[in-house]
Amino acid sequence: MRIARRDFLRVGAGLAAGVLLPATGTIAASGVTLQVWKDPWCGCCTGWAKHMELAGYLVSVAESDDMDGLKDRLAVPQALRSCHTGELAGYVLEGHVPALAVARLLAEKPAITGLAVPGMPMGSPGMEGPADSVPDLFEVIAFGAGREETFMRFRGGDAV
Repeated sequence: MRIARRDFLRVGAGLAAGVLLPATGTIAASGVTLQVWKDPWCGCCTGWAKHMELAGYLVSVAESDDMDGLKDRLAVPQALRSCHTGELAGYVLEGHVPALAVARLLAEKPAITGLAVPGMPMGSPGMEGPADSVPDLFEVIAFGAGREETFMRFRGGDAV
């Protein structure tokens, strides 16, 4: 018996969804929206929002001409700031935070303000770059109450 490529891909997509979405499905199903603010001229922010949508999150994007004021209001430390900011379930998400890190955050519910990926690391969600580019090793930093510590490490989209 031969399996048609189309059927094989459908089964594979279903299995992937079954493995990847349970961590985020509860949030998406609950109607909690990831609110993203970005500079009107930034394209990589849209790429990150799409990454989060593909992971099962409900995403709303708004443009802001006062990103510094927004980051001040949300208590994002200067050294951790990036090009866009999000809020989800009471947490701040700063920069290109991978959906896998967000799923862990929501599962563990630590007493922090949020997670940040400072700068714009090559290979992070929304910053994938050309196919032949080498993804950067980067850290997702947990911050809050005057503390900062490594929450997870990634190379591109892979946790390390």
